[in-house]
Amino acid sequence: MSYDNLRALPVYKKALELCHMSREIASYVSLNKDLMKLYQSNSHRDTIANSLLTDAILIPKKIASAEISGCHLERMKSASFINIMIRNINSYCNGLENDGVKEKEYLNLLRKEIKIFRRSFKKWRNSFPDGGTNYFN
Repeated sequence: MSYDNLRALPVYKKALELCHMSREIASYVSLNKDLMKLYQSNSHRDTIANSLLTDAILIPKKIASAEISGCHLERMKSASFINIMIRNINSYCNGLENDGVKEKEYLNLLRKEIKIFRRSFKKWRNSFPDGGTNYFN
């Protein structure tokens, strides 16, 4: 699959939107404004923001690798990994809330974006030859 075809894929577009929103929220809530050095921080909030950003970045990469791969098992593994990343991002939202982030409306916007992404993700996963069900059941 070419990069142009990948960018036309609805689930990939949603993953990029989720990634962008996660980056903005991580930048906003972190104490260290240099996102490239969040992993070096001793702050719990920065650790959560770094994890949020890392997992959000991995989602479009996994979609791309699943689309490029001709192997059904690899596609299913990528879909399973993405499922885990989605759950993680929801947990990071809860962690940021528990850490005292006052602007909960931003976290709620991210949660809403996750729900929208999840719908697109399920449609994409169900487009797999067996409907994406054998691996998840």
